[in-house]
Amino acid sequence: MKTLYLDCAMGAAGDMLTAALLELMPDRDAALAELNAIGVPGVVYGCATVTRCGVQGTHMSVKIDGTEESEAMHEHHHDHDHGHAHHHTDLHGIGHMVRDHLCLPEAVKADVLAVYGLIAQAESHVHGVPVENIHFHEVGTMDALADVAAVCLLLHRLAPGEIVVSPVCVGSGQVRCAHGLLPVPAPATAYLLQGVPAYGGTVRAELCTPTGAALLKHFASHFGDMPVMTTHAVGYGMGTKEFEAANCLRAFWGDTTEAGGQVAELSCNVDGMTAEDMAFAMETLLKAGALDVWATPVTMKKSR
Repeated sequence: MKTLYLDCAMGAAGDMLTAALLELMPDRDAALAELNAIGVPGVVYGCATVTRCGVQGTHMSVKIDGTEESEAMHEHHHDHDHGHAHHHTDLHGIGHMVRDHLCLPEAVKADVLAVYGLIAQAESHVHGVPVENIHFHEVGTMDALADVAAVCLLLHRLAPGEIVVSPVCVGSGQVRCAHGLLPVPAPATAYLLQGVPAYGGTVRAELCTPTGAALLKHFASHFGDMPVMTTHAVGYGMGTKEFEAANCLRAFWGDTTEAGGQVAELSCNVDGMTAEDMAFAMETLLKAGALDVWATPVTMKKSR
């Protein structure tokens, strides 16, 4: 089975996921051109080869109306204050843009909207307001939408049979947002990672963003250790910041063998069953698909 394993030892963000997946594409130039044909308003994707801790990989850049994204606009730009002076768009507006204006296959549009639904649900929970009242700052939204659309499209092109994701390192410390300092992981990220194995680590920074968490939550077949797989390619998606550890997300692309050779065995002790009842139980189990059924009579306490 074609398998994608994502190593998130330095967390996950939309741009790092995009870069790692882009490295797996047979023709990266053609893949980048397809991203730029999606049509996210004002967005131009770019990529460059960079080195982190001596390891070479790809760093994605997203220019919005000719200006490269900044960390300030990248995350935590969700707001529910209708009186704000900035331009906003809500989940309905995102849906309209994705369905009517983006050049994407229908299945990819559905993935994009599902990921945004997860983000809006998390923000709704954190802010304590209905999902329909969650508004996204326009500049930050175009950047996040670019990341989500890119990851969804690249995964659609790769078409893995399963996606396995490592436990996610979220980082530690605090992160600044429009409302002040928040603990890492940020509340929306913490909400999205419920049910997902995650840990803090020693790096004092926000390593997993809400967008990264939502993408992992939506696409992961399951979370765990790297499966036994024959790897054909490894993609390195580089983050912007320099840390003591290489700031990258690794994507392993390869094949896993089908689990058809594994057999589960169920054994139990049954107290006080007649031979006739046991024979009936064995016949029933065999009809239900058991490969084999056998029983051994034993004498237990009180001569049972």
